Amino acid sequence: MVASGEFKLSKAPHRLSLAYLPEEELQWTTVWLREVIERDCRLEASVFGIEGRYAREVLKRCKWPLKTVCGSQGLADAYHRPRFKRIWLPKSDLPIFQPSQVTELHPKPSGYLSPLTRTNIEALRVHKGQILLTCSGTIGNCTLAWRTLDGAIFSHDIIRITCKSESDTGYVYAFLRTKIGQALIRTNEYGAVVSHIEPHHLENIPIPDPPLALKKRIHDLVIRSYNLRDESNELLEKAEQILYEALNLPPIEKLRPRYFDESVDLCNYTRKLSQLDGRLDATYHNPLVDVILDELRKGAAEVTTVADPRISKRIILPGRFRRVYVQEGQGAVYFTGKHILELDPSDKKYLSFSRHARRIREELTIRHNMLLITCSGTLGNIVLCPRHWDGWVMTHDIIRVVPADTDVAGFLWVFLSSDYGQELIRRCAYGAVVPHIEDHHVAQVAIPLLKDDEVQAEINRLALQANEKRTEAYYAEQEAIRIVNEEVIHAAKNPASSGALII
Repeated sequence: MVASGEFKLSKAPHRLSLAYLPEEELQWTTVWLREVIERDCRLEASVFGIEGRYAREVLKRCKWPLKTVCGSQGLADAYHRPRFKRIWLPKSDLPIFQPSQVTELHPKPSGYLSPLTRTNIEALRVHKGQILLTCSGTIGNCTLAWRTLDGAIFSHDIIRITCKSESDTGYVYAFLRTKIGQALIRTNEYGAVVSHIEPHHLENIPIPDPPLALKKRIHDLVIRSYNLRDESNELLEKAEQILYEALNLPPIEKLRPRYFDESVDLCNYTRKLSQLDGRLDATYHNPLVDVILDELRKGAAEVTTVADPRISKRIILPGRFRRVYVQEGQGAVYFTGKHILELDPSDKKYLSFSRHARRIREELTIRHNMLLITCSGTLGNIVLCPRHWDGWVMTHDIIRVVPADTDVAGFLWVFLSSDYGQELIRRCAYGAVVPHIEDHHVAQVAIPLLKDDEVQAEINRLALQANEKRTEAYYAEQEAIRIVNEEVIHAAKNPASSGALII
């Protein structure tokens, strides 16, 4: 750590934001001995990073008194659970979720714990109203446990934050989602290979304490956002239930594939030469797929494929390319498949218009009600492009399916997201280390058409309604974050001197 100039005020008419930090190859600053002592004698440069110092200077100018996120004088209490060795089962009454799923809209269990696991499993459950913050690996991703996650089991790598006043919950959550909040969280991380933070680090993070009425406005917007997310999930669950009933489908785990020799405890089966489809990998010929197709044919009026013109207009898989990123506001919003299941993807970057104009226009841009499917690494994560993503840009590792019309878009989403649809997608995977699927694989995935057109239309309507609620939830949360930024963080003590902090 080396010396730099001090923070000073400018009369520039810009709002205070981390975006105004200068871009330099080397970030540097001065550190006083008392600062080192105040930070538990830590000597990592990140603890005194320029973004964190800038964020603290911004908060010093805030008109509202400062408290801390946690601690005796803070707005909340926080804890996490000790590490433990997991005992896994194929299926049990103890589904567990991973920290990487904390921001997903409708997460599915990553595995199932055995009751013999030596830890207090009940203490791993999160509860409605808790703020969940990732504290290992990727630091600072946060969500609010509401109806969807109430009682869910998460691993020890999640900090559980409980506000002392209920009306502070949405406010603290929105503050932690701002760039200032995220910068302050990152100044506390430690670890040479895998980054970590601890609950007591939240006692060092300052947070403005505005009047109750202002905090309640923010809280109500956040709660509205999470109510809309839960309503969206409930609509999708209802749509999937109607689909299963209409096709008379049992839970997929109850299907029994037909094996060549049932006397041995080994998956074994035969295939005719005419059935190979040019594929010699065993997973492609999984006999479970035969049972799934038989079940679909029994319950459906017709079984077609995604490539059917009644189902899709176009299936797009962009080619690989070298990406050129630019600053926020100077390019197209770009994100990868890793965060496709989030409401507001947390890894957004900005792709240069000038360097990628043709590719952005013809291949990469996503549109409302386009079906998006991950096709590399984690396969088959599916989302129907919500309205607020319209015009954004996604990675080449996402297959875009343009539905024939809105009368089938939602139905297609519900089926391909189901256990049956997921198995049909994953059977096409190839690759020894990193699995992949191609656009022609998605084109041949089987799609059932229901005997009752009105039931199929109802499933489609529920799915589209669920997608609209996600967009409403996004705008409610963005409004809460905007209020925190403009009316809390950047509400200067002396409005006449408001401007940007220049280094």
